[in-house]
Amino acid sequence: MSTLSFKKSEDFITEASGYLAGGVSSNFRLGMLPGPLAFTKAEGAILHDVDGNGLIDYYLGMGPMILGHNPAAVREKVAASMNDGILFGGQSQLEVDAAKLLCQIVPVAERVRFSGSGSEAVQGVLRLARAVTGQTKVIKFEGHYHGWFDNVLWSNAPSLEAAGSRETPNVTPLSKGQEEEASSGLVILPWNDLDLLQTRLAQGDIAAVIMEPAMCNSGAIAPRDGYLEGAKEACEKYGTLLIFDETITGFRLAPGGAQQYFGVTPHLATFAKAMANGFQVAAITGPENLMELFATGGVLHGGTYNSQILSMAATIATLENVSVPSFHNDLNNKSIKLQEGIEKALADAGVQASIAGFPGFIHVGLGLTEKPREYRDLIAIDKERYRALCHAMLKRGVRALERGAWFVSSTHTDDILDETIAAVREAAEEIA
Repeated sequence: MSTLSFKKSEDFITEASGYLAGGVSSNFRLGMLPGPLAFTKAEGAILHDVDGNGLIDYYLGMGPMILGHNPAAVREKVAASMNDGILFGGQSQLEVDAAKLLCQIVPVAERVRFSGSGSEAVQGVLRLARAVTGQTKVIKFEGHYHGWFDNVLWSNAPSLEAAGSRETPNVTPLSKGQEEEASSGLVILPWNDLDLLQTRLAQGDIAAVIMEPAMCNSGAIAPRDGYLEGAKEACEKYGTLLIFDETITGFRLAPGGAQQYFGVTPHLATFAKAMANGFQVAAITGPENLMELFATGGVLHGGTYNSQILSMAATIATLENVSVPSFHNDLNNKSIKLQEGIEKALADAGVQASIAGFPGFIHVGLGLTEKPREYRDLIAIDKERYRALCHAMLKRGVRALERGAWFVSSTHTDDILDETIAAVREAAEEIA
């Protein structure tokens, strides 16, 4: 298998850096080998870059492109909606139709509020939880990501030393410039430990417990048997709201997200990413009695671009597709084939790894000898070796995130998966 060049991307980023800070518009696009890439077109599972390379894509826009790039169903629905306008500063039938679909497929959704991004939706749902409970503190878990705002960007990726005691972890910032006072309302705990959660909730001062219901930002870790059920029961016992941040899990694990997949309905939930296949939109969802506080209870939620027409059209087209009964069975089969193929390729090359996944998502952790159950188990991953593996795969035409995540779309055909596994095999032999 021949190796690819990315010289034109390098030149592109050099020029772009004269106008964009770092040549990019998100820090999460920096730091990859050989550097940020520049693209010209995307179709299905393939990205085309400025060097003329066609890359099999497992970034999928960091998760949103569940139907693959530029699907006709979304493109045509959005194009038709543009005939009527883009931003009304008011309501539209598309907005109502999108909300109806969410209420039909998401277990917790009796009412919906649309937002501009997952980060914004989290801010809205936490504000609502504080208003409902009269409390101010929020339990957040190590390794879980709930957006880039100062009050939640804590303990996302601490070293074991920085994390401190497992029973009472330190609250550690991810970025310079974060307000120290912004963490005053956070309580950090390790995820998947029901005893620690119950003990802390018993103090009776927690407004909300927010979590990824399946840990996908830092790995692919399923909740222990009974953990989600126990978390909900404990929250109800102590007057706390359980919030699922389904930014990644939503519409991937099942049409109704992780709450449908695991059979546990939270008190509130947020969604984004795969909801509109690349268009900027997010949602806060919950039961009528809680969500109505946005309308009548003095809880402010706003946003100029909330329910913008193009995003609503894309939401409808995407949800209609992922709601087809066969969709997730097919997506799961693709994910299993990819996971098993990578597992065998690495094992044959003598590269130790722990690989786990869900429908539409897998995670590869080099150097792990056991399946991780919480964030601290992931700290042992050989990150530099995995970066080298990703670079070796990229040279062979496969683009995967260097944090170990692989997003799978409905457009990853058997032939594409076979080509991917062959590239992984060669790359694994290169780094072995």
